[in-house]
Amino acid sequence: MKRLLVLIGSLLAVCGLLAYSSHALSTSSGDTGSKVLNLYNWGDYIDPQLLKAFQQETGYHVNVETFDSNEAMYTKLKQGGTHYDLTVPSDYMVNKLKEAHLLQPIDKSRLTGLANLDPQFLNKSYDPGNRYSLPYFWGTLGIVYNDQFVKPGSLQHWSQLWSPKYRDQIMLIDSARDILGMALAEQGHSMNTTDPGTLLAATKKLDALSPNVKAVVADEIKMYMSQNEAAVAVDWSGEAAEMLSNNPHLHYVVPNEGSNLWIDNLVIPKSAQHYQAIYAFLNFMNRPANAAQNAEYIGYATPNRRAKALLPAKIRNDPQFYPDDRTLRHLQIYRNLSPQLVQLYNDRYLEFKMHH
Repeated sequence: MKRLLVLIGSLLAVCGLLAYSSHALSTSSGDTGSKVLNLYNWGDYIDPQLLKAFQQETGYHVNVETFDSNEAMYTKLKQGGTHYDLTVPSDYMVNKLKEAHLLQPIDKSRLTGLANLDPQFLNKSYDPGNRYSLPYFWGTLGIVYNDQFVKPGSLQHWSQLWSPKYRDQIMLIDSARDILGMALAEQGHSMNTTDPGTLLAATKKLDALSPNVKAVVADEIKMYMSQNEAAVAVDWSGEAAEMLSNNPHLHYVVPNEGSNLWIDNLVIPKSAQHYQAIYAFLNFMNRPANAAQNAEYIGYATPNRRAKALLPAKIRNDPQFYPDDRTLRHLQIYRNLSPQLVQLYNDRYLEFKMHH
């Protein structure tokens, strides 16, 4: 997910459900060893009831370890010494893992239900032909506003965030790529720009937003917005869904001039050993009923079109989380940038935060 931070209560529930001997992880080898699946996932990014059902149905014991950023996951895989069977990188990270030779190709002949997946989330630039990845969830970057402070429907575009009427009223999610990306999109530029001058202009644009920024925060942004602490926030769709469920005055908008489309994916690391368990799990999660249940639990959008059809109408017809085709056409997937460019993005973002 793009970035759900670890939720301790949920993790305790998962850990209680999935407690198993660490000896199984250290001694298992191939499908002839312990009947185990080692899943390396974001925190609270799968319905624990689905894990329980998978274990009961197949007899494979699922071990879940979590990470809180794509970069932390990459570092762990790069260092080696792990035996993860599946992990869940975002789009650009699939490309980075592939280039580092840290992934195994997926054997499509062992998959069932591939036709359930919506073609618009397949064959993307980060993995042409989906040789190494299968989409798990997708979402967007957008604007959350509180109709107690903002007239309903009046806030639709990035440029409006710079209005003086929002002075000290906006909370931003603490993410270099997303906040700089917002400024780039507002100026009509690619959110993947590699031009230092364009990036500098975006930083200056962000500096002009500073009077309106109440705080730059991480996961606690959900609590603040749910408790009416600010009029507006810039955040991801799944986080927004949680806010909206806690406060009926909140709304989510994806600016149709452009924003980020992210896709989280299931991939098989080089270290994987339990192939029967891997394909059993991929096929289990791709069943429409299971994918729909998972989407309701997580709050992000499912790429499984048959699962989407099973969701309640108020979810599947909600343009806040399933945008129309016109909006989707203007969304951009982040590309895997060079380490030098990543550093430049981070440096520019830190300049903005220091000025704020």
